[in-house]
Amino acid sequence: MKDSLKPGASHTLEFVVSEQKTVPNLYPEASEFQQMPAVLATGFMVGLMEWACMKALEPHLEEGEGSLGVHVNVSHGAPTPPGMTVRVDAECISVENRRVVFAVSAHDGLDEIGKGEIQRFVVSWNRFNRGLEAKQAKFVAGMGADANG
Repeated sequence: MKDSLKPGASHTLEFVVSEQKTVPNLYPEASEFQQMPAVLATGFMVGLMEWACMKALEPHLEEGEGSLGVHVNVSHGAPTPPGMTVRVDAECISVENRRVVFAVSAHDGLDEIGKGEIQRFVVSWNRFNRGLEAKQAKFVAGMGADANG
């Protein structure tokens, strides 16, 4: 991560809510979600907030680095139907080694629909992928043990 990342780094993201980003589409296999109104799902709102954070981080990352969401604390206080544009603002409020904390808010042009805090951790993708491969190998080995045990 470059030394250029400081509190105050920010990004604004705008996104038009489509039918595919509504509650019934969050987990189509869950009948409970199918019974809910077609408004922006909280899970998709959080995804927009994380996207804005990633965009704020982007110019401050070294080649081969990325970031992972490690903590989310947001509220979702108003519904947004398809067709409306959501504006998400993300501002870095602290940098603690590789942990970056953002204040986030989302507005649909009529209401503030969400706000809170998101933490992301800057990682080397090579190192992350090696750890993931090791975990997958343990999982596969464990499945074989379960089948033989």
